[in-house]
Amino acid sequence: MMNGTLVTLVGVAVSQVRYATTVGGVPVAHFRLAATERRFDRPRQVWVEGDTSYFTVWAWRSLAENALTSIGCGDPLLVTGRMRVREWERPEGQGKGVSAEIEATALGHDLARGTTVFRKTLRGRPELVASTAERGRIAEQRRAAARAERNAGEGVGEAAGPGRVLALAAARPAREGSGEAGQAGATAEGLALGSGPQSDSA
Repeated sequence: MMNGTLVTLVGVAVSQVRYATTVGGVPVAHFRLAATERRFDRPRQVWVEGDTSYFTVWAWRSLAENALTSIGCGDPLLVTGRMRVREWERPEGQGKGVSAEIEATALGHDLARGTTVFRKTLRGRPELVASTAERGRIAEQRRAAARAERNAGEGVGEAAGPGRVLALAAARPAREGSGEAGQAGATAEGLALGSGPQSDSA
C-alpha cells in the first residue's frame, strides 16, 4: 500500500464537488475522480482503455473554494497531490474495505479535452468575495451553461472535443449579502464529511 505518495492523475470528475467548513472555519471540499488506464496496442496500432480506478479527492482552503465554482461532474481533470490508502470496516462484520484518497495540491482541467477560462481569485476585497450560497449559485449556472452547450451540439462545442465543450467562465460574484445563511448550510453539510469513505468498487 502507498501512503503519502505524490501522484498526478488524469481522470474525470464523477460527482459534484461537496463543500463545507470545519469547526475552525477552514474551507474543505471533496469529489470523486475516475481514472482509466490507457495503453497503446502495438499490433493494432490503436490506444485501448484498461481498468478504471476511483479516488476521493480532497481540497482545502482556497483550493476548495475555487474547486466549488470551477469543477462539475463530467469535467476532465488533472489532479496532483498525495495519495493515501485507507482501510475501513464494512458493516455487519463483512470484512474490510479499501479506498484511495488524494489530498490535492493542484487541480486543473485537461486542456487536451476542451477549453477553459481563468479568472484570478480576488484577495483582500471582502465586497467582491462571494458567499458560500453565491458560490453554489455560480457553480449551478456554470453547469447549466455547459449542459446547454452540449445540447446545442454545434459551433465551438464540436470543435473543442467529441460532443462537448467546457464552458467555464465564472460569473462575477455578487457584491451584496453577508453569506451567513450559506455558511451555516455549509457547516451543517460538513457533518456528512465525517461519514465512512466510499468503496472504490462503487
